[in-house]
Formats: sequence, structure tokens, C-alpha cells
Amino acid sequence: MSKTEKVAEAWVFDGNVEEIAALKTQFDVFRFMKRVTEYYGCRTFMVVNLPHATSLELSSNTIITNWPAELISHFDREGLLQSSPVLRRLRSSTLPFTFDLESVSSDRGPLIRNIFGRFGLMRGAYFPVHDASGIRAAVSFAGEGPLFNRQQMMELMYISIHVFERLAEIRNLDVRATDVLTEREIDCLNWTAAGKTSAEIAEILGLSEHTVNHYLNRAAKKLDTVNRTQAVAKALRIGLIK
Repeated sequence: MSKTEKVAEAWVFDGNVEEIAALKTQFDVFRFMKRVTEYYGCRTFMVVNLPHATSLELSSNTIITNWPAELISHFDREGLLQSSPVLRRLRSSTLPFTFDLESVSSDRGPLIRNIFGRFGLMRGAYFPVHDASGIRAAVSFAGEGPLFNRQQMMELMYISIHVFERLAEIRNLDVRATDVLTEREIDCLNWTAAGKTSAEIAEILGLSEHTVNHYLNRAAKKLDTVNRTQAVAKALRIGLIK
């Protein structure tokens, strides 16, 4: 093994678990996955829940991805999810696998190559994962470089397992946060999201400005954010306010 390969292996196995465990938000995971994607010479990644048999859209099952919005929209518009051989394989096996769209020989091969080829996503791999509750999902990486070798597949499987576990932990933390916020804290977040100042919120709710600030500061702390702006952003993301 060359010195470069040893450094790469150390990066994957020594540093990543600690780094992944320290990620606090989905956006943190997103940025980490972008780095992993670039490191392995790919263009895109996706973390997606295994769609239900009746699901029609990839977009509604995606957790995080840097796929171009145009690609996801085209994929769903063509109704490619239910007939996807990738999905059939993910449902029937928990083993990781590579794909090369140049080798697709079915009737829909030209359509698939046209859709994904425009974005340089002809080859890649899927890594089946699941969380402690049994929810099944997959992590994918794609680009136009050569297929991953065995060592790379092992490394990416390792990363995928830990990334999906961390996303599940973040989701559970978010759910617990919604359970402890009071009605007044949620009201203050809602009005802040609507662009109201503390003084305006105080007048609307019949409270003092000091009390409104107290509610907002407490909500930010419960949501593990540093200020009201971040608290509102997280509350919107997890569906606590609309």
C-alpha cells in the first residue's frame, strides 16, 4: 500500500466516526457528505428512505442530497421510481452494489442514459442501511469516473452506515425538542418567523417584551441553537412551525 493510500485509509477509518458523531444538524451532515463525494471523485450523493411499494416520487423519500433539482423533477415526472431496478434490488438485498448505466439494456435504457448522462451521473454505487428502529434506507454516490474498487466500497459502506445512524439520532433529537417546547415558545417562534420584532410580538400576545425575549431565548436553547434566527430556521425545518 502506498503512503497516499495509507493516509486515505486513516482518514476514512480513524477520523470519520468521530467527525460524524459530532455533526449536529442535517446541514452539517450535508456538508460532510459533499466532502466525501468529492474525495471519492463523484459528483452527487443521496440519502433516501426505502420508498413504500405505493410511493410514486423519489423527492418525497429523499432525506438529503445534492442531486440537481431538475434531475429529481425529471425522474419523478417520468414515473421512474416504481419501475426502478435499483429499487427492486434494494428491497430484495442488503448488500451494496455498483451500477453502470452504459450497460443497461432494457427498453428504458436510452431514457435513463439521457436523463442521468446530462448530469454526468453514469456510474456509482448504492449502500443499503437501516437505523435502530429498522427503518431501511440507502446511500448512493454517482459520477462519471470508474466504478469503485473493493476497498472503496468497504470504506463507503462504513461511512454510509455511520452517516445514516447520525441522521436518525439528529431526527430523534429534533422530535424530543418539539415535545418540550411550550405553546408560548412556539407562538413566539411563529411570530418571529413572520418577521415580527419582540416588541410587536409582545403587543400581539399581551406580554412584556422581556417575557417574549425570555421565551425566544429558552426556545433557542431547547432547540440547541445559538439565537432566535437559528431557532426559527430549525423549527421550520423540523415542521414545528410553518
